[in-house]
Amino acid sequence: MTRQLTGSPAVTAQAVPAPRRRGRWSGRTRRDFFVFLALALPNLALIAVFTYLPLINNMYYSTLDWTLGSASATVVGFDNYIAFFTSSDAPQVLGTTAIFTVVTVGGSMALGLLVALALNAKVRGTTFARSAVFAPYVLSGVGVGLVWLFIFDPGYGVLSWLLRGIGQQSPQWINDPQLSLVMVIIVYVWKNLGYCAVVYLAGLQSLPKDVMEAASLDGANGFRRFMSISVPLLGPTTFFLLITTMISSLQAFDLIRIMTPLGNGTSTLIYEAYLQAFGAYNRAGYSASISVVLFAILLIITVLQLRFVERKVHYS
Repeated sequence: MTRQLTGSPAVTAQAVPAPRRRGRWSGRTRRDFFVFLALALPNLALIAVFTYLPLINNMYYSTLDWTLGSASATVVGFDNYIAFFTSSDAPQVLGTTAIFTVVTVGGSMALGLLVALALNAKVRGTTFARSAVFAPYVLSGVGVGLVWLFIFDPGYGVLSWLLRGIGQQSPQWINDPQLSLVMVIIVYVWKNLGYCAVVYLAGLQSLPKDVMEAASLDGANGFRRFMSISVPLLGPTTFFLLITTMISSLQAFDLIRIMTPLGNGTSTLIYEAYLQAFGAYNRAGYSASISVVLFAILLIITVLQLRFVERKVHYS
């Protein structure tokens, strides 16, 4: 096609074909999709079989009046939930769960931050100290419970021997329901302290040094730098630890099982579910309903944390 332009010689413009638009399902897209399926499907299948399927089955079992080991069961709907929330044990179980969770989460995070500040100092022996602090977290809960049970035993325990040496009588840690809860909380905080300390230590070492140096030049002392700079910048670390430690505390079982087998004052939701199913009651359906209540609490807490707490976290 020939077009005459004003003030210029004739220019011959050849029609350039429009580029072909690649479809949304091109060869490369299909290949990436199949690679994604090949990598994700095995994991998704394992999660579905070992997580979601048992969860759905447990929800179904919670609607049954079923004795563990019995070949028959009766559908009772929400009667198990009503029986739990109207029972005299429900306030104590829920209260014990709340106290155990709040104290263990708060204690582990607060002490973990203090330990992380100490381990962040540039002194000799910090590598050994970090390993020693983190070691209890990777130890078996059964082993830790047995060792601390020997320490707290009012008859032949190490703590009892030390108190007798100064003329004092050992508290009844195991027999007193209130002291039993205190005992388990102390051991649980000690065991999980290293996890919080190591995570906080990683957060402290990632803080921008130029900001700290600028604040120091402006005359801010160590406490002021920590409260005004370190704490806000550790927001993502604190948020991560808040979620993980809270979920872990709500599901704590091994230490409670070893140190207080009868749940004397330490019956949290998960341990009450265990006692109802595998203790003297064999109430599998009732136990399943308590497990569903625990799952609902975990889900609500996680959603609220992601919805409201994360808004106050600074990621930059």
